[in-house]
Amino acid sequence: MGYPRKLTRRFRAFDNFAISFTIINIISGIFSSFGFGMAAGGPRVLVFGWIAVSVMVLFVGASMAEIASAYPTSGALYFSAGKLAKRHRGAWSWYTGWLNFVGQVGGTAATGYAAATFIQAFLAMQWPSYQVTEQRTVLITAAILLVQALANTYTVHLVAVMNRISVWWLLVGMVVIVVVLAVEPSHHQSASFVTHFVNDTGFTNALYGGMLGLLVTSWTFTGFDGSFHMSEETVRATVNAPRGIMRAIGYSAVTGLILMLALVYAIRDYDKEAGAAAPPVQILVDALGTSTAKVLLLIVIGAMLFCGLANMTSNTRQIFAFSRDGAMPGSRWWHSVSPRTRTPVKAVWLAAACSLVLVIPGWWSHTAFTAVVSVNVVGLFLSYAVPIFLRLRLDDFQPGPWHLGRWGKMVGRVAVTWIVISSVLFMLPHASPITATSFNYAPIALAVVLLIATVWWFASARRRFQGPVSYGRPDEVAAMDLI
Repeated sequence: MGYPRKLTRRFRAFDNFAISFTIINIISGIFSSFGFGMAAGGPRVLVFGWIAVSVMVLFVGASMAEIASAYPTSGALYFSAGKLAKRHRGAWSWYTGWLNFVGQVGGTAATGYAAATFIQAFLAMQWPSYQVTEQRTVLITAAILLVQALANTYTVHLVAVMNRISVWWLLVGMVVIVVVLAVEPSHHQSASFVTHFVNDTGFTNALYGGMLGLLVTSWTFTGFDGSFHMSEETVRATVNAPRGIMRAIGYSAVTGLILMLALVYAIRDYDKEAGAAAPPVQILVDALGTSTAKVLLLIVIGAMLFCGLANMTSNTRQIFAFSRDGAMPGSRWWHSVSPRTRTPVKAVWLAAACSLVLVIPGWWSHTAFTAVVSVNVVGLFLSYAVPIFLRLRLDDFQPGPWHLGRWGKMVGRVAVTWIVISSVLFMLPHASPITATSFNYAPIALAVVLLIATVWWFASARRRFQGPVSYGRPDEVAAMDLI
């Protein structure tokens, strides 16, 4: 790919799969967004929307996997965009990289904040006198980011071990939650309950309300580009990285559907639980009692913490690669690698600091924080769409060992179409009446990011950034390898 090796290849096939599976994290995604789905479509959209969106995400993942096999680098999406573009390679690479960077940072921040919210819910259940405040949520999030940064500072081997543990935590945890919800409650909803439709979004158009409910699944299925970003640290990356992407999406789709059904059928008092501060927690309490609910809540919190750790790892590799090509302020700092641990330590702390900056508005306003981190999904999926779109325009695309053959362009067209639709949904109003507290600030936040990137591009970046840098011929690059 034109770069000297600075990172060690310690990730095996399972490790590469584990990072995307952990970032997707069905437990974290479903529990953090289930309440929104209860209002936007109810069980019908939660269950059947999960199936439909999972299929669409498989199309996106397959297209990304094909590109990952051809360009297995830490730069992932922005690198492949620069290579696949016919013209203006620097610009395509620039915008893809910044969309991916903002989406990655937003994901790390959002996961940490969600974990902090559920930690406070547990503390309030354990000690009724405990007062849940926005300030404490921010402080707990900061502590979580600190611990995750410390874990990522040490060797790639440690991160790989943590991700292996996280896979089993997710799978065993999911089985425990599902079995307890299936066996323990005295009664469940009838089989036909999955067709129950609810529209409490405030919008009179039921179709619009149901379409908004698809965001529950879209929010969950983010971050599977983590396998792509870890390519330079994965053995046989041209095969194991694309397989990691596809396995992570496929296994998450199946296990997530099982977990979704378990929660839906455990609902007792729909209106009461949908109106609770944390609807899935209230469902657990009503169905199982406080003691059992607290145990299951610990499983959920653990899953969220593992998810944040993997998010930060992926985020760090994107920063490392983007800086390696001189696309970030202080690039010399951020692409340096510790000689002792062979990890981009400075990039780790930049990822943690940027995530904390996004969390800070939550000190004063939960709405402001939600608006900023909404860019996570839009930024990530738009960065997914760009290289797929460019691959569709390229007649002489050279695939890697893992490819879709003659189905490549058809799959890519479906993937780009779905990304456009889901991105529009994320930027439309999510509740009515539209007020300062219910307004969806995501399009404004995204516009600000794109405006800054555009001004920066035309002011100076276009003269010095021409896309991915090549350090020389393969033999010259091999002679530069630092490990």
